[in-house]
Amino acid sequence: MSQRNVKLLAQRQQHSFGLHGVACVGTEAHLSLCSLEFYRANDTTRCPGGAPAVVSCVPSPLYAASSGQKKQQSKPQGEARVRLKGGAHPGEGRVEVLKAGTWGTVCDRKWDLQAASVVCRELGFGSAREALSGARMGQGMGAIHLSEVRCSGQEPSLWKCPHRNITAEDCSHSQDAGVRCNLPYTGVETKIRLSGGRSRHEGRVEVQTGGPGSLRWGLICGDDWGTLEAMVACRQLGLGYANHGLQETWYWDSGNITEVVMSGVHCTGTELSLDQCAHHGTHVACKRTGSHFTAGVICSETASDLLLHSALVQETAYIEDRPLHMLYCAAEENCLASSARSANWPYGHRRLLRFSSQIHNLGRADFRPKAGRHSWVWHECHGHYHSMDIFTHYDILTPNGTKVAEGHKASFCLEDTECQEDVSKRYECANFGEQGITVGCWDLYRHDIDCQWIDITDVKPGNYILQVVINPNFEVAESDFTNNAMKCNCKYDGHRIWVHNCHIGDAFSEEANRRFERYPGQTSNQII
Repeated sequence: MSQRNVKLLAQRQQHSFGLHGVACVGTEAHLSLCSLEFYRANDTTRCPGGAPAVVSCVPSPLYAASSGQKKQQSKPQGEARVRLKGGAHPGEGRVEVLKAGTWGTVCDRKWDLQAASVVCRELGFGSAREALSGARMGQGMGAIHLSEVRCSGQEPSLWKCPHRNITAEDCSHSQDAGVRCNLPYTGVETKIRLSGGRSRHEGRVEVQTGGPGSLRWGLICGDDWGTLEAMVACRQLGLGYANHGLQETWYWDSGNITEVVMSGVHCTGTELSLDQCAHHGTHVACKRTGSHFTAGVICSETASDLLLHSALVQETAYIEDRPLHMLYCAAEENCLASSARSANWPYGHRRLLRFSSQIHNLGRADFRPKAGRHSWVWHECHGHYHSMDIFTHYDILTPNGTKVAEGHKASFCLEDTECQEDVSKRYECANFGEQGITVGCWDLYRHDIDCQWIDITDVKPGNYILQVVINPNFEVAESDFTNNAMKCNCKYDGHRIWVHNCHIGDAFSEEANRRFERYPGQTSNQII
């Protein structure tokens, strides 16, 4: 026997085999559910003539990015037909499927681990760890596409499983199905930690940098650190969402770690680790020096999720020519176009596109203003407090995205206007009350209140896009920012406006969104 073969045999004999005869059908959620046999303790010959079992896994697009670079989304062959929304951790969330160009949820009737595993594998994760029912990942909004899904576990897609099409009476969003998938170990959580906080969910952010033999812990420059960066840090830590991203950490002791090793961090909010966010290279540039001007986070397992009722915008949109003498307060709050400053006050009028906004909280935590009541700003003219300077942006865009008119809404009163049947109101603005939107409730800004408009006085006739964005500056953390924007097609002929095809930004397929962007305009007022 050659020396090489003797060495290989010796290495093989060093292995400690525990299982043999493993036979899976492919539908099992765990290897332990397969048919298998254990070696007995007194077995002297284990795996005769065999070798250790080896697997080679293909990373899903979520894990395909290289470390130290901004994550590059690999293009799948065609658009995915399933996605997860509302999860605090990678590989978990409410299951949504694509049907006829529109995303919708799945009813939890007969939802089980085998169906959940089909979803997880379709998304490039491992098998499912849990099949969740009762909207435990938050309620969706809009269509419910599937019910009574029955999978064997071998299907390549959830759509290949036997299922029943849903009707309006069959199911409600309180029965939305969700999953938690088994994930590969990446070790990203070992390269980040928090220090100085009152609990393990808060503190100054410390990251590990350097290569083998030169690893060191350091701080992150607080310049431009915000909610999106904090969301990635909390995700990497395995602590869920970010309640706050802090640029100064005076009240958290950094101990003996004082060196700033990362700066210029800019995240989209979807990255798995801070290494995947854009940041300065080896050169650290920080405007303010000192360990107190470094990044900190407060993490939470739950977060709010605001969603605009797009159909109501479409139903309530209209034009009003409002006399200038009725717009003094609105002008004071910058709710008119800049040309209004040179108008012949109090004579003349401004042309306003008005509509109602109904904003739902479909998350798992109440939406609260970032600032406490002590820092709310009183506006004498309208006689109310502003808890957020900018709560909503309103824009009129050309088909190529150029902004031709804009408006904004300060959150002068965030409250529970109405709630679902089993939910009680918590927030009311009267008598300087607490402001917020409870989970399962919605806040209504009626079309007839000040600043609930876009000043289109200077807009020429044509085809446009109406865009509404909630929480545009990411001041308050949410579980999902991709559904904060709403868009509508609209045609303005100089006298009337037709608003149609209103939808939430992530409600359509990529192809449907491309068709929306290529919208050529209406040739008449017949909206099909």
